[in-house]
Amino acid sequence: MPIEIKNKDGVILETVLADTLAGAKLVGANLRKANLGGDNLFKADLSGANLCGANLSGANLSGANLSGANLYVAYLSGADLSGANLANADLSGANLSLANLDGANLREADLSGADLSEAKLIGADLKRAWLVGAKLYGVNFTNVNLEGVDLGIEGYKLVKEDLR
Repeated sequence: MPIEIKNKDGVILETVLADTLAGAKLVGANLRKANLGGDNLFKADLSGANLCGANLSGANLSGANLSGANLYVAYLSGADLSGANLANADLSGANLSLANLDGANLREADLSGADLSEAKLIGADLKRAWLVGAKLYGVNFTNVNLEGVDLGIEGYKLVKEDLR
């Protein structure tokens, strides 16, 4: 059964022959402004995909591969990204409020200007991530690797001693 992925104007961006997007191989797909809110993308491979401005609110992206993906200003509020690979992803300006990022790989991800309010990041890896201007109100940073995180303070990078 084909699944049509449409943008907010109803234009078909991609057609996938499947009953679900769980485990789908969408490597490098152009899903700019796609409406995938609430969809099941469990363990989907979206590496290098263009999801700029996409609606992924409430989507299940647990275990998904989004490494190197463009998620600039994407809407991911309440999404489940637990265990997802977001290494080197562009999440600048994205809305990740209330998202579950437990155990996610965010190494060298660009989260500048992103809204992470009330997000869960237990055990996530943010090594060398950019958080310049990010909204971090109420974020759960339990057991998070914040080594070398850039907070936009000239000449300053987080080190273990800062996290006591």
